[in-house]
Amino acid sequence: MRAPRPSLTATELPRLLSSTSGADLDAHQDRFGPLPSSARGLAAEVERAGLRGKGGAGFPTAVKLRAVAAGRRGRVVVANGTEGEPASAKDRALLRHAPHLVLDGATLAAEAVGAQEVILCVARDHATTRSVLDAALAERRGAGLDRVPVRVAEAPHHYVSGEESALVNWLNGGEAKPTFVPPRPFERGVRGRPTLVDNVETLAHLALVARFGAAWFRGVGTDADPGSTLVTLSGAVRSPGVYEVAAGPSIAAIIEGAGGSIDQVEAVLVGGYFGTWITVDQAASTPFAADPLKAIGAAPGCGVVFALPKGACGLAESARVARWLADENAGQCGPCVHGLDAVAGQLAMIDEGGRSSLNATESLESLLAIVEGRGACRHPDGAVRFVRSALRVFGAHAAQHRRHGACRAAAPLLPTPRTGGWR
Repeated sequence: MRAPRPSLTATELPRLLSSTSGADLDAHQDRFGPLPSSARGLAAEVERAGLRGKGGAGFPTAVKLRAVAAGRRGRVVVANGTEGEPASAKDRALLRHAPHLVLDGATLAAEAVGAQEVILCVARDHATTRSVLDAALAERRGAGLDRVPVRVAEAPHHYVSGEESALVNWLNGGEAKPTFVPPRPFERGVRGRPTLVDNVETLAHLALVARFGAAWFRGVGTDADPGSTLVTLSGAVRSPGVYEVAAGPSIAAIIEGAGGSIDQVEAVLVGGYFGTWITVDQAASTPFAADPLKAIGAAPGCGVVFALPKGACGLAESARVARWLADENAGQCGPCVHGLDAVAGQLAMIDEGGRSSLNATESLESLLAIVEGRGACRHPDGAVRFVRSALRVFGAHAAQHRRHGACRAAAPLLPTPRTGGWR
């Protein structure tokens, strides 16, 4: 593995999205150096680095690399940049501003597992991202960096489409809907071949580990949560956008780094729409890292931090998102089709307040227990986690709604795009 370049120190942030990275190949190589000539020993170095997946599940990357490498020939690498999470923009930002870093990572991952093909998946309606990738691939062909063939595939833009089994099913000619597992993609994926599915941010970090080594990667973060991660910050901040952070500072400090003030925040949504609402006190005392978040029932997820402004109605925001999640289900099994619809209906009733909401909270708790842990994928579990945290954090608001009715209508803050659903 290469030693760090003097111009890119181990403690320097941002690593992935610096102003000097650039989308063109010359700027990319000027900052990061040339593509390593070999991926030999990469899985071991990634294991020493402690790199985990950045798509939401946080699975150890080295374990996935070895599992696919141990499979039969004809292996495939799928770079997942579909980003169906409405509150996240990190993958699009990365693909648009540092496409060569992702493509480096995908190439090296393919060589490490012995894959003969890379498929880079983006959402069908992200035209700007596609044009940047096409230009980057043309540059790489001209420079002789197309060591492994890469093609771009435009997947349907639904919330569940980016789930790895859904993506593989779509690449195999089916609908972009989750399938029952096992077999998992590393066992039987694209065209029945062992398939590595990694988020594009994961692959970008892998490219840095290959260049600079595990010790460099661990130059920021903590022993338990090394390296950096991209976070999409929005809500009560002066400068919303995508930031690169390392474990250590509190969530409140991250919000303040984007021009917000925790004193002006009602609550914080961590991890996106499959994530968790946490209180202001929890945000002030909890680092944005896996273990500390797990201790309060949360997780980094897809790297979303949304600061709900003071005076905004968390119940109304949660009810809208719950309805959207229900409509985004894959339409394959009862817990999603009927269970999430009922959950969204009960939460809407609590938001509306009045006498009709008196028993809605108890009914909703019972529904959540029935829906959780069922279905062909984790869509019900993510929705349950989100709604349950809303009941906990906004319980006092629910009592006010029962007495006084719903809050006056306000402009929605959390995005719920019209993707058409599956119905």
